[in-house]
Amino acid sequence: ARDIVCDLAAVTTADLASVDALARMQLAARRAGSGLRLRDPSPALWALLQLVGLPGLGGLVVEMERHAEQREIARCVQEAVESGDPAL
Repeated sequence: ARDIVCDLAAVTTADLASVDALARMQLAARRAGSGLRLRDPSPALWALLQLVGLPGLGGLVVEMERHAEQREIARCVQEAVESGDPAL
């Protein structure tokens, strides 16, 4: 039995509906005698999956690698500081 690969690169939201769908896919894969590989989940989705304990269940492998052309471009953010703000 081969692992089922689920490419999550296009998933932009990290919510419990996504977690539920992935948990159901993992259960179906296990029943079919396969594992489930999650490829390229967003950091937010990965954190939510860890929070609910999904990666700890058997048969789930997460591939976090991204190709250079898929990496997000770093954006610089400059915050405005008001003169009355206390120093941190």
